[in-house]
Amino acid sequence: MPLALWALTISAYAIGTTEFVIVGLIPTIAEQLSITLPSAGMLVSIYALGVAVGAPVLTALTGKLARKQLLMGLMVLFTVGNLVAWLAPNYETLVIARLLTGLAHGVFFSVGSTIATSLVSKEKAASAIAIMFGGLTVALVTGVPLGTLIGQHFGWRESFLAVSLLGVIALVASQLLIPRNIAQPPATTLAQQARVMINPRLLLIYAITALGYGGVFTAFTFLAPMMQSLAGFSPTAVSMILLGYGVSVAIGNIWGGKLADRRGAVPALTLIFMALAILLMVFQFTASMHFMSVATVLIMGIFAFANVPGLQVYVVQKAEHYAPGAVDVASGLNIAAFNIGIALGSTVGGYIVEHYGLAQTPWVGAVIVLGALLLVRLSGQLDKSQTAIAME
Repeated sequence: MPLALWALTISAYAIGTTEFVIVGLIPTIAEQLSITLPSAGMLVSIYALGVAVGAPVLTALTGKLARKQLLMGLMVLFTVGNLVAWLAPNYETLVIARLLTGLAHGVFFSVGSTIATSLVSKEKAASAIAIMFGGLTVALVTGVPLGTLIGQHFGWRESFLAVSLLGVIALVASQLLIPRNIAQPPATTLAQQARVMINPRLLLIYAITALGYGGVFTAFTFLAPMMQSLAGFSPTAVSMILLGYGVSVAIGNIWGGKLADRRGAVPALTLIFMALAILLMVFQFTASMHFMSVATVLIMGIFAFANVPGLQVYVVQKAEHYAPGAVDVASGLNIAAFNIGIALGSTVGGYIVEHYGLAQTPWVGAVIVLGALLLVRLSGQLDKSQTAIAME
């Protein structure tokens, strides 16, 4: 794999750390800012909404910028956003900081996905995306547990200072490893963007992405308080559980990319969503069982993010067919869909926690994932029908 792909992975690691570290910090932020758990959980939704806006809108607006120049600028915005979070005196300032970093995140992954696929042959496209998104999973393995420990021992603000230092490292890596001669896609016209926004086949994939990811985050957003309050683990032990979860996610992400390359996006996603729905239902019963809860979380981690490579390569493949002049925008909209799912899942989870308690979040997440599974099967049937028509 080319060095430029590893530079994208380093940046994805920094971005993944700031996105997910909030999950481990929710109890600490709620306590130190004297806000409720659902209010602290809203910081996940707010970040996701920033990504959802940034991915399609800013990707389209920055289409004429040189790819390396754009990626460097995004890492500067990311670093500044985390410094604002470090200095945040109150909840409102923290909200603004999360929005800023979310905007950078959205454009980075939408542009990064198309750059990653352009660097390798078509048969390695899903694996290339998996490697880039592997930065997110490595962040879950190391960045999130370390950030959580820093927050528990020194305060949540210091966690964001540490993440801003990661942003500086990613900025240097981008400068050194990303070539200047990355292929510049043609500027996308408004008409091309509109075709992406209204194409029913692409909209179906975006719905799959939102539901598939949203179901996971209904429970994952409140994983730390669940493991403390329901399973009876200490805050330090929860950091170790998050570390194990991250290892599982890293394994699942690479496996998911290889599965999508080998079997195709739809069969891979069918298997992953089916397993994920079952595991969330199992977690509904094991969440209050000390060691069984850990075992369920670790197995669930393998499937939780394994859908990312398949979903992203699927939308790129369909965009090349239905909107060939706007693949970047289509990719950006799928990144938006991921984060609409995160916002949906964390908001629904917050509502469930507030009105029915932490213990009820897993089964609700399972129902949402089942919705994604049904839509995947529908999309697969439409693909077969289209192929049959083309062969006639």
